[in-house]
Amino acid sequence: MAKFICNICGGGNSWAGEPFPRETPSCGKCGSSRRERSLIGALATEMFGTHLALPHFPRVKSWRGLGTSDSPRYADRLSEVFDYRNTFFDREPRLDLAKLNPADPGHAPNQYDFIISSEVFEHVAPPLESAFRNAWSLLKPNGVLVFTMPYHLDPAYEHYPELHEYGLAEVGGRTVLVNRTSSGELQVREDVAFHLSGSGRALEMRICTEEVIRTALAAAGFCSVRIYAEEYRPFGIVPAETWALPIAARKGPYSCGIDAMRDVIEEWRALRMSLSRSRSYRIARKLGLT
Repeated sequence: MAKFICNICGGGNSWAGEPFPRETPSCGKCGSSRRERSLIGALATEMFGTHLALPHFPRVKSWRGLGTSDSPRYADRLSEVFDYRNTFFDREPRLDLAKLNPADPGHAPNQYDFIISSEVFEHVAPPLESAFRNAWSLLKPNGVLVFTMPYHLDPAYEHYPELHEYGLAEVGGRTVLVNRTSSGELQVREDVAFHLSGSGRALEMRICTEEVIRTALAAAGFCSVRIYAEEYRPFGIVPAETWALPIAARKGPYSCGIDAMRDVIEEWRALRMSLSRSRSYRIARKLGLT
């Protein structure tokens, strides 16, 4: 049997060594899926330049992070080590990436070092480029968007390209979407699809391909895009698919500011002092001095 450490909770696991499906819970301690471990793995690489488990992230409170309906499995720890807040589409603190609220200080431009998002961008109102552009605007000049969303090898498809004023209704035991376009035309769609989310059902707005996502990110202003297709077996990051992988999009080249570096050094000093005191205490006990 092979073994891996969950990079979200730090729990040890045994497995047969086969690739993990994207959504199947596969950590025996926290129930994380390979998608979640891959997402945190990408965030660690983007922020620290190396593979690092979330329990071992150093405290860097000068780095600001923004979550979009993030799982508490990793949101709680992110709030401990960064100046991070999680947001939600349907409750406070509220964030709709398709339409930022200029009155909310948390939606002001150029303030976040990273934005993390998992399974959100397939649900934002069209066009997709607008949501990416809003994420780009929130980031600092060297910030990064780390996200996952389902994408396939089949042709891309925007379900409701003319979505403007819309609502859902139950008719004859089926859910239908009623939309009034910007030109005033009334549309009724019965072929609606939903994904399960933490707050219930989320309407699927689109099916994307990797090429469509790359094009939309470039149009939004991101200077580089990285698809995290590599496996990292020590953390159980072994994809069973070659699509729907974590993506990191940078607003600008990576840069570690002086405040962040100071935080990391202070964290390292505190850890070294703790280890030194622990070692000195053990030696003193052996010598009968305590």
